Amino acid sequence: MNQKRTFGSILTVLGIIGIILGALGFLGIGGLGLSKMNSLVPFVVGLIFFFAGINLVRTTGDRA
Repeated sequence: MNQKRTFGSILTVLGIIGIILGALGFLGIGGLGLSKMNSLVPFVVGLIFFFAGINLVRTTGDRA
């Protein structure tokens, strides 16, 4: 597997985790102790990681 695709997959997984943490913090579930505005930060960073990872996986070509 290509290193760029592996890095893109890792970014995508980290983005999903950030989106979930931001959503849980916004809803007040899980005892994260984040206010509504503070939960916006992991959500936005998660979105950036998610879309960067998806774009990296999509645009990287396979070589045999």
